[in-house]
Amino acid sequence: MTSKKPPNLHYEKLVWEKGFKYVAGLDEAGRGSFAGPVVAGCVVFESNSKFSLPPSIKIDDSKRITKLQRERSCKWIKENALAWGIGLGSVAEINSKGISKATASGFRRSVVSTQDRLGRRVDFLLTDAFYIPYVRGIRMPKNTVRKRLKNTTSTKCLKIDCQQLALVHGDQKSFTIAAASIIAKVYRDKLMVRLSKKRRCNKYHWEENKGYGTKSHTTAIKKYGITRHHRKAFVNTFLGRS
Repeated sequence: MTSKKPPNLHYEKLVWEKGFKYVAGLDEAGRGSFAGPVVAGCVVFESNSKFSLPPSIKIDDSKRITKLQRERSCKWIKENALAWGIGLGSVAEINSKGISKATASGFRRSVVSTQDRLGRRVDFLLTDAFYIPYVRGIRMPKNTVRKRLKNTTSTKCLKIDCQQLALVHGDQKSFTIAAASIIAKVYRDKLMVRLSKKRRCNKYHWEENKGYGTKSHTTAIKKYGITRHHRKAFVNTFLGRS
C-alpha cells in the first residue's frame, strides 16, 4: 500500500546525520512508454533544509499532482535546490541494450549533470526502488534486494554502509526523490510535445499521450507503422508481433 501523506525529509535527515552533506534524490519518467527516451531527474537540496512551501507548490510523486502543479513545482525546485540535473536514456539505447541499462545510463548522466552544477561530487543517492550501478564514487550495498526499504518510518533496518539507499515508492516518501520525479516528468512531457510537432510524428498524438500505449497511439501504430522514436521491442511485444 502506498502512502497518502506527502513526501518529507525523513530519510534525507537520516543520511545527513551520518555525515553525508550532498544527498541527491533520483527518479525517472517514461520507463513504460512506447516512444521517446526515458528521462532521469536528479536533485540535491542543501543539507538540513527546512521548507515552508507556498500553497501553489506541491512536491509529491509526479503522477499524484496535476500538470499545472508539476510545472509550478518544477520552477520552484530549480530555484530552491542546491543543484539539479537531467539525463536521458535514448531510444537507440533502449532498442539495443534494453530499458534497464538505458535507464541506468540516464541516471548516471543526471548525476553528472547535477555535479557539474554543484561543482563537486554528490555524497549519497536516494533512489526510487532501484539501485544504480557504476556511478563513479558512489558505492552500492552488497545485498541490494535486502536493503530496499518498504517501511516509511522505521529506522531500525537502516544501516548505512554504502552510498545509496533504494526506497520502494520513494517518490511518495522522500521529498528529494519526489522533486526529481517532477523535473523528469516536466522535461519529458515537453520533449514529447516537441516531437509530436514533427511531420513524421504528428499522427501519433504524443502531445496528448506522451508516447504511452493509449488506444489512439496503438491505432496509429497499426495504421502508419513505427518511427525511429519508437521502442521496437515494447511495441512488438504489446502488439504480438514477432
